[in-house]
Amino acid sequence: MSRLMLILCFLLLSYSFFFCSSAAISPSAPLNSLLPSDAVSLLSFKSKADLDNKLLYTLNERFDYCQWRGVKCVQGRVVRFVLQGFGLRGTFPANSLTHLDQLRILNLRNNSLSGPIPDLSGLPNLKTLFLDHNIFTGTFPLSVLSLHRLIILDLSRNNFTGSLPVELTVLDRLNYLRLDSNWFNGSIPPLNQTQLQIFNVSNNNLTGPVPVTPTLKKFNIRSFLWNPSLCGEVVNKPCRSTPFFDSPSSAASPPTPLYQDAQSQGIVLTPPPQQKNKKVGVILGFVVGTLILIAAVLCLFTWVKKRRVETEPKATKCTIETITNSAVNTTASGTAGNSQEIKLEKEVKVPQGPQQQMKSGNLIFCSGETELYSLEQLMRASAELLGRGTIGTTYKALMASQLIVSVKRLDACKTSITSAEAFEQHMEAVGMLRHPNLVAVRAYFQAKQERLVIYDYQPNGSLFNLIHGSRSTRAKPLHWTSCLKIAEDVAQGLAYIHHASKLTHGNLKSSNVLLGSDFEACLTDYSLIALADISSDDDPDSARYKAPEVRKSARRASPGSDVYAYGILLLELLTGKPPSQHPHLSPPDMPDWVRAMREDDNEEDRWLAMLVDLASICSLTSPEQRPTMRQILKMIQDIKDSAMVENNKRDSHTGYS
Repeated sequence: MSRLMLILCFLLLSYSFFFCSSAAISPSAPLNSLLPSDAVSLLSFKSKADLDNKLLYTLNERFDYCQWRGVKCVQGRVVRFVLQGFGLRGTFPANSLTHLDQLRILNLRNNSLSGPIPDLSGLPNLKTLFLDHNIFTGTFPLSVLSLHRLIILDLSRNNFTGSLPVELTVLDRLNYLRLDSNWFNGSIPPLNQTQLQIFNVSNNNLTGPVPVTPTLKKFNIRSFLWNPSLCGEVVNKPCRSTPFFDSPSSAASPPTPLYQDAQSQGIVLTPPPQQKNKKVGVILGFVVGTLILIAAVLCLFTWVKKRRVETEPKATKCTIETITNSAVNTTASGTAGNSQEIKLEKEVKVPQGPQQQMKSGNLIFCSGETELYSLEQLMRASAELLGRGTIGTTYKALMASQLIVSVKRLDACKTSITSAEAFEQHMEAVGMLRHPNLVAVRAYFQAKQERLVIYDYQPNGSLFNLIHGSRSTRAKPLHWTSCLKIAEDVAQGLAYIHHASKLTHGNLKSSNVLLGSDFEACLTDYSLIALADISSDDDPDSARYKAPEVRKSARRASPGSDVYAYGILLLELLTGKPPSQHPHLSPPDMPDWVRAMREDDNEEDRWLAMLVDLASICSLTSPEQRPTMRQILKMIQDIKDSAMVENNKRDSHTGYS
């Protein structure tokens, strides 16, 4: 009997164990009763957003959700959820992450998530929201307006439509707002957030005048580009409230006959019979007059050409000095001090007359660019010498329209190995590159001895000046967080060049990294070195940036040589010392030298060590041993994430939120 009782007890226990296990994994079981609410939210999100099972979340343990990829907890609550670049495919389901009421940071950028954004009002503590580089649709998520602690909002590069809510002004803590590359329409709200430092609404369908608020006035035209119907003082484009040829008397004029009104709209209607002969006469008169005018123009054209041939001076040689006496000496970095104002047309010898009718004599705007100015307007601009670089001289040009651009005048001797056709093909490829960390090439020009490249003007100088300061003061190395931000910006720009095209930078150095309006690091002079044949002997100031395999000729530049230069630039950032003063040390000795140059305490030692290790592997002698720029970017973002987690821990201990 006792034996039978034992068997029955064993069967009962087995059944109970099986029942409980089945309930734990059954999809129909109420997860709320088995798991913490934050774990339920994460699993609900994964069920719809991770159709390819990229996130290997498991239910083996009850409280292990804080160890899941991208999840950071404080006291058992999720405060950070970062899934950047995980290749997620699916939708952002409602009633999932919106229950994480302690969430501070939500980052879903660079995935393939689609559909609308759900109600986010259940995230009252959210400070950072990155949803960019996905394929989200729908209108602007109005629930975001209830997130009053929001500091960073990025919805760029999606498929959002509709208008921007005027209530965006209620997010008074915003210092980062990117809405570019969507399909938003309507007007721009009168943003007045005093802390807003980064703002971009370019590449949408926005219309009307840009509100002239102190906040919006501090951003340059790059923040509003590719919205053809925007106008106003901020974008240097006048608004027209009435038709161009409208006049007060038009209101009192009699109604237009039906056939005339139809013709004005491009509709062909048969005019009244009594007008037919008159119309034929007008057409014949117009044709005869046009032929006479053409003949007169041809005669004048021939006479001007003959006079020009008789009086035209011979082409200038490469040794000609092209900078006026008003310009001051340039520094070794390729930048100049203050100089008197000059006229660009006095510096650049642009052929006049018939040649300007040829493509090679025109200002050629890059693919998709709006022709905001002509060659004549550019040549009449007031210019200021910015500096001499490896293959040319750079000017700041202020046109009559108050538009400011940078003009790079290429050295005719150094680029003479490149034919006119090859130059045009190369600049077409370079001009197609567009990235927030590249100084955009807007247009180019070539004719005889002159080749120009026109860029956006960057108002805050170069990284060289930021690192080294003036000659009269001893430069102090930048704080490591600033180094990390600049290093990430430069890596983003290089990675884009390498993977969006078959081009390389080829001439990376601190004077070729400019600081934009938001002090973002932007690469300039990228891919121009391919037009010239320059060895390290020609440019000794840049020799230390050159990888061993390209020191004989810069035209051998490759992604690997860009990586080498990046490593040298990173050491320059960390130490405040120009490359010519870097000692030749083995990787194990490099951290000690960097610490000695910085004279910092040990608080940031861990992060510095990571950045020094990265610089060391980038500048290895063998190209095969260097990482790619994508790998470098991943390493930098890992360092950044680790530092952010550490700061969150510190904040949680001090009670700051």
